[in-house]
Amino acid sequence: MTPARTLWLDERSRVLTLDQTRLPFEQVTIELDSLASCRYAISAMQVRGAPLIGAVGAYGLAFGLRHDASDEALQHDFEDLLASRPTAVNLRWALQRVADRVRPLPSTARAAAAWHEAGAICEEDVACNRAIGSHLATLLRAQAQRRDGARTGALDVLTHCNAGRLATIAYGTALAPFYLLDEIGFPVHVWVDETRPRNQGASLTAWELGQAGVAHTVIADNAGGLLMMQGRVDAVIVGCDRVAANGDVANKVGTYLKALAARAHGIPFYVACPSSTIDRSSADAAAIEIEARDARELSHVRGRLADGSSAEVQVIPDGSAAFNPAFDLTPAALVTALVTEHGPIPATSAAIAALFAEH
Repeated sequence: MTPARTLWLDERSRVLTLDQTRLPFEQVTIELDSLASCRYAISAMQVRGAPLIGAVGAYGLAFGLRHDASDEALQHDFEDLLASRPTAVNLRWALQRVADRVRPLPSTARAAAAWHEAGAICEEDVACNRAIGSHLATLLRAQAQRRDGARTGALDVLTHCNAGRLATIAYGTALAPFYLLDEIGFPVHVWVDETRPRNQGASLTAWELGQAGVAHTVIADNAGGLLMMQGRVDAVIVGCDRVAANGDVANKVGTYLKALAARAHGIPFYVACPSSTIDRSSADAAAIEIEARDARELSHVRGRLADGSSAEVQVIPDGSAAFNPAFDLTPAALVTALVTEHGPIPATSAAIAALFAEH
């Protein structure tokens, strides 16, 4: 089963995607037709997930070049789009790739070349994600064979946030193995962290797995440690927004606590990691900027009312301060393996350097 694409072109070559702020209760397709609309979609989290952000940024740069293909405009648009989400390294990677592709060209050829490069980024993402899913599926099947004899039935895997097809062009990273295992009838059950404050797990991962018919259960963010203690988690798989050169991982806030709990209970902690998400210019976690988002995301939640309509409600007292870091940092020592499109590697400087030397 190939998951539907999250970003696609219609017969008129318009860039279309789902407004993820409206899921899971409304499926609203939005058109991205300018640099401004791409920038807004990224900053407002209508699109989110490092690979998808990168792809939308690439198309945004292509739209900008249609308006003005000068060197000055290219640099301005590059910086404008980059500022929309600072933590996810794929955005810089994709923008840089498009910029490097078009700079040697005459201005009249730049927009078309950028459009082609954005499409290539999308196609490569699909292949990359399927490869990551295949490597993770192999690891999970091996983990099932090592289970205690008292543990039977589906393999139980915990995931945090949404690193599925909605965060990419197709398949996703952390969720990709579940689709591939489902294809061969291998039983797997996913514990889905709600992922406060934006509830990407409860709203997006659960919706996505439900659409695919993959067994899953939504849990409160703080329930994972108990489930691990009770022996009800066989592995943890998360995505990543940036990986430093030493293997430290930046991902949705709450990831670090899952890694600590997994280490305490001897449970493998895998990071689904496209090589494009590895930032070799960041030596370690200290070099990664953590995005602080609007406190309203924490103080208010949106949900569906009994009459089917949606509403936003306040959940903290008037006058209480709120701090909303979007990501946290997981030390490399807590990561069992970084699982790239080329296969699993240790989360170490040497292994990362070797990966890029070989590919």
